[in-house]
Amino acid sequence: MRKTPKIPELIDPHALNTSDGQEAWRVLAIMAEFAIATERLRGIRPAVSVFGSARIEAGHPYYEKTKEIARLLSNAGFAVISGGGPGIMHAANEGAYGGPAPAVGLNILLPHEQTGNEHQDIAVDFRYFFARKMMFVRFASAYVIMPGGFGTLDELSEVLTLVQTGKSRRIPVILVGGDFWRGLLAWMEDKLVGEGMINAQDMGLMQVIEEPGEIVEAIFRFYESRGFVPSREEREKMLNL
Repeated sequence: MRKTPKIPELIDPHALNTSDGQEAWRVLAIMAEFAIATERLRGIRPAVSVFGSARIEAGHPYYEKTKEIARLLSNAGFAVISGGGPGIMHAANEGAYGGPAPAVGLNILLPHEQTGNEHQDIAVDFRYFFARKMMFVRFASAYVIMPGGFGTLDELSEVLTLVQTGKSRRIPVILVGGDFWRGLLAWMEDKLVGEGMINAQDMGLMQVIEEPGEIVEAIFRFYESRGFVPSREEREKMLNL
């Protein structure tokens, strides 16, 4: 019978006793990344984070619709935050770039892909995914989710989980592309709600809206009676993400 290793057997004793300080310096680098990003982004509210596939090219209907949404958001006074890369991220920055509110790119440094696109009024580079993800949530007054892959689904799940569990304030989460999202939403209703994995009202944390102008109107309508400035309680939540 194969012996199952115990935790101490999996730890390199040299790594525990090394004096080169690499791990400690990495922690400091992470702290510095949070501090720099917070300082660079602290004046951009209200802002809308836009997500979607990096594989969509200019001219695709999703790309062009993203540009129009971002243009309307910027004209309405919303900073537009994207991941700073190609595809939908590029479309979001391109649509907002040069508008009255800034186009923001949260760029991730990867070994073989993604360099920041050229349509960024404010660019922040990240080495650590989790620091970058926190900034998407912390500074957003709304999420606009275009069709995308694993990364897009990850961001959607992240914000839904934070709002559902009370770790973040409630914000509009808008899915664009009903045909794309229909199967996923039907599965959520059938399996997640049907088998008691989430409450039925949790489905109301997101909505599908197709028209760019209606997206902007829905965001304003959500904040109509409360304003965009987070309450003291909401600020405390964001500090404890």
